Amino acid sequence: MDIREYMQTVGRQAREASRAAARADTGQKNRALAAIAAAIRRDAALLLAANREDLEAARAAGLEPAMLDRLTLSEKGVAAMAEGVEQVAALPDPVGEIADVRFRPSGIQVGRMRVPLGVVGIIYEARPNVTADAAALCLKSGNAAILRGGSEAIRSNRAIAACVREGLSAAGLPDTVVQVIDTTDRAAVGELITMREYVDVIVPRGGKGLISRLLAEARVPMIQHLDGNCHVYLDDAADAAKALKIVENAKTQRYGTCNTAESLLVARGRAAELLPPIAAMLTAKGVEIRGCAETQALLPAAKAATEEDYRTEYLAPIISVKVVAGLDEAIAHINRYSSQHTEAIVSESWPAALRFLREVDSSSVMVNASTRFADGFEYGLGAEIGISTDKIHARGPVGLEGLTSQKWIVLGDGHVRG
Repeated sequence: MDIREYMQTVGRQAREASRAAARADTGQKNRALAAIAAAIRRDAALLLAANREDLEAARAAGLEPAMLDRLTLSEKGVAAMAEGVEQVAALPDPVGEIADVRFRPSGIQVGRMRVPLGVVGIIYEARPNVTADAAALCLKSGNAAILRGGSEAIRSNRAIAACVREGLSAAGLPDTVVQVIDTTDRAAVGELITMREYVDVIVPRGGKGLISRLLAEARVPMIQHLDGNCHVYLDDAADAAKALKIVENAKTQRYGTCNTAESLLVARGRAAELLPPIAAMLTAKGVEIRGCAETQALLPAAKAATEEDYRTEYLAPIISVKVVAGLDEAIAHINRYSSQHTEAIVSESWPAALRFLREVDSSSVMVNASTRFADGFEYGLGAEIGISTDKIHARGPVGLEGLTSQKWIVLGDGHVRG
């Protein structure tokens, strides 16, 4: 296969299909989504069989546990994938929405219309559910999609792609509205991220290695985040029961996700009370604690934390812990070490919580809730194309609105400028 020729063909097809996607009305898009979800449910056994093959190959290749976790599909996961597609169908269609129309002194009316971005390229590792999520979100927002999954999930992605193509055809849409790159050659990524004539935006979902490469080589604009070093801060006014419950969920529900808490900060005035029971819970679940000197004094089993520990997204049963003077130091620590993904405060003080919300510079900031809620499905977006830690265009979980832009519209009646 000539990779450049193949990718140019995919790009041309996507650009042409994007016009059909932009023209499609809400009913047609929803019919396609319903058919995709039905095909996923019908073919659940086929999807799981393809996923087992991917997992066998991944284990043989020595992939890390966090990657295997992201790669794994279960019966529940397949059902959730179909449900996510249906939830996207149930969401309001943002395309064509007109807002902020107002008269100007000249007599014209000026407003803004929401429109698709065009062609969205998504590059992702493991996580075969991204294939369905991305297809659904791009279709509902009127975009064409080029999906390039990781080689470790190629069989799963092909099986899901077949369901997507079937659904598009059932609704009378070109099956090139969503194209899954059918090669594991890494050169395909190099082509995709430089095809400015065909691709309007790239959304990468993967590890630091992938993101670093794209930042260095991409010529197409990106919506991206590098990693998820998320924090939970236990304030002086924290409720002890809530603190234990939130830390347990934020850190131990799943280790391999970008919204898992990797760092715990505790106000000095509450550390002696709050840390021991939390540490006992974490230790019982096999989590290694790496702490500052004050943490070690309270928890003799804790290992010494290094400067690098406070910057690290472990994606593993390890957590860094630091005792801080209070809210000011907690905010300063987070803004210094965070990857600007998700942070949470546990506090019964609304003034403290409000300061945390205002001053922490991350894409999702939470009060008395687990960082694990930082997710498009949980936010009511149906699904997410990814989580952006950028500050321009889209920030946080990127759903339908994040995959659209706005253009100015002017309504006149023979008006001319004097």
